[in-house]
Amino acid sequence: MAKDLEKVRNIGISAHIDSGKTTLTERILFYTQRIHAIHEVRGKDGVGAKMDSMELEKERGITIQSAATYCTWKDHTINIIDTPGHVDFTIEVERALRVLDGAVLILCSVGGVQSQSITVNRQMTRYKVPRIAFINKCDRSGANPFRVAGQIRDKLDLNPVFMQLPIGLEADLKGVVDLVLMKAIYFEGDSGEIIREDEIPANMVEEAAKYRELMLDAAAMFSDELMEAVLEGTPTTEMIYEAVRRGTLALAMAPVLMGSAYKNKGVQLLLDAVTRFLPMPADIENTALDLNAGEKPVILQSSPDAPLVSLAFKLEDGRYGQLTYIRVYQGTLKKGDAIVNSRSGQKVKIGRLVRMHADEMEEIEVATAGDIVALFGVDCASGDTFTDSQISMSMSSMHVPAPVISLAIIPKDNKSQINMSKALNRFTKEDPTFKSFVDHETNETIISGMGELHLEVYVERMRREYNSEVEVGQPQVAYRETITRRAEFNYTHKKQTGGSGQYGRVAGYLEPLEEGEYEFVDSIVGGSIPREYISACDKGFKKSMEKGPLAEAPVTGVRAVINDGASHAVDSSDIAFQLAAIGGFKEAYNKAAPVLMEPIMKVAVEGPTEFQGGVMGSLNQRRGIIVGTFEEGSYTVVEAEVPLAEMFGYSTVLRSLTQGKAEFTMEFKAYRHVPKNVAETLMEAAKKKKAS
Repeated sequence: MAKDLEKVRNIGISAHIDSGKTTLTERILFYTQRIHAIHEVRGKDGVGAKMDSMELEKERGITIQSAATYCTWKDHTINIIDTPGHVDFTIEVERALRVLDGAVLILCSVGGVQSQSITVNRQMTRYKVPRIAFINKCDRSGANPFRVAGQIRDKLDLNPVFMQLPIGLEADLKGVVDLVLMKAIYFEGDSGEIIREDEIPANMVEEAAKYRELMLDAAAMFSDELMEAVLEGTPTTEMIYEAVRRGTLALAMAPVLMGSAYKNKGVQLLLDAVTRFLPMPADIENTALDLNAGEKPVILQSSPDAPLVSLAFKLEDGRYGQLTYIRVYQGTLKKGDAIVNSRSGQKVKIGRLVRMHADEMEEIEVATAGDIVALFGVDCASGDTFTDSQISMSMSSMHVPAPVISLAIIPKDNKSQINMSKALNRFTKEDPTFKSFVDHETNETIISGMGELHLEVYVERMRREYNSEVEVGQPQVAYRETITRRAEFNYTHKKQTGGSGQYGRVAGYLEPLEEGEYEFVDSIVGGSIPREYISACDKGFKKSMEKGPLAEAPVTGVRAVINDGASHAVDSSDIAFQLAAIGGFKEAYNKAAPVLMEPIMKVAVEGPTEFQGGVMGSLNQRRGIIVGTFEEGSYTVVEAEVPLAEMFGYSTVLRSLTQGKAEFTMEFKAYRHVPKNVAETLMEAAKKKKAS
């Protein structure tokens, strides 16, 4: 393993569903000689792609869990994470991008920029990840990389710069023109492993010269040396590569490469681009918070000699116990070392240190800054920071979206009940977007997640991996309640029993909160409520917000302000003020015009233009608002915002409506008010449920 930090690249491969991420990763592993035979994602040989190691992934032909691997290309070490495309598994992309330095954004040359491409690009922007765009599937009918580049500019707000042009398209795809070397490059041999350089075909010379000039103009913005050389007509390949690299690292340029991973064309040149244009660990500024200096931000050094700082970004239950994926940002990690969990202060000894290759692992003795490795037998949570005992630092955590859909699951027998508990324990620890709890009123176990597929996969995994047979109830939507105007309360809680009683008075108001879920404001002056009871009032308000009176849904978006009250020298206590706050909340809540809120999903339906009318009609019937339609060749994309409650079972409806030719993707957009007639039905149902 090359330990030169300049030769290390940590990259993620991300895209919309079915853009060819796993197929591309399979080719990369083949050309870097990590595997010796290529297997297809849905191949007839039944082996499946290396990175899709879970049985469910092989059956469905989709990636469910991100998989890590590493390979060596022209003396560079490349750590790769292949991520899922489906929005239900968005946390896998989120945590991969949190620890990676660069990314390859794959786009289908027919589908172009699709809904999930936009989501993935937004995640890359959130973590300031430099990216290369690879336009895949140039061999497919309807391929048009030039149109895709226009979409990259318009829809993703990136600056696409062609580094290559395709020689032929669709079934005639033969190779690519390299605009830096001004050569035609062909991929020959059984698996495209033989690269042959040749002169550019005569009919493409003019087009290649035009696109080379555009590429040089874009690159010269990042290098005065290149600008002078272009004016003098003497730019060297090194100058061009350096300028493109600078533009990419500044997030001001996205180099565009193209090819067909399935047909083994263009993958080796993409690997060259990864080593040339994407950052090494030292290029990225990572910060941690110094816990000994009041959480002051500290810039980490990508040096093996500095004190250790590393982040646990993913947990997995392996055959030998918990497997913790860890990114080392600074310092060195050795087998046998004792490291400290910054969150819990717990000291743990590293028994085994491994480098992952999909579901296989290779034992290593040492990992240094820039490495992505895995530890065994370390008990921690996703997002924990590990340091050595010299320093106490914490890395910022990743963005975790809130679950929007729930299901009730009932185990069939006692054995299934025990196994279900084990499974839920593991899944909730591994996946921060998957939650489970017991509803004390109905005694049902409720699981919550990002979508129907997300929960379906976990229920199936319970059956297969834990032999736990469960029955699944109706999907439940995560409704919320909120208030729409300010309302005052002045509530006295009095209870007189034998001996000391209970007394507490709270006065103040509730008002809608624009940003956030809850805020408590203490505006007490003159000590009308003693300081020691203020936190009890806060606790009472929080407790009231767990279930709102309208439909037993959690209350959100409320600011509770207390500005007056009274206490009793003997009868006042924590519990008295907690109950007073609960009473005050109820009193004001009903006067504050409470409303029900429901999750609205951003839905994109893609299918043949002939079915456009039917698709739009089906979305309108589901209380959907059509946001826009885009025609791309013979296909139309209909974008809409639809309440999640109306989207259950939509895949079956869409299939029958379009003869199975359309597909849709869906992701959470926002919470909005439920229409009055729907809200009344929901409130009635909640009342009946409570009564029964």
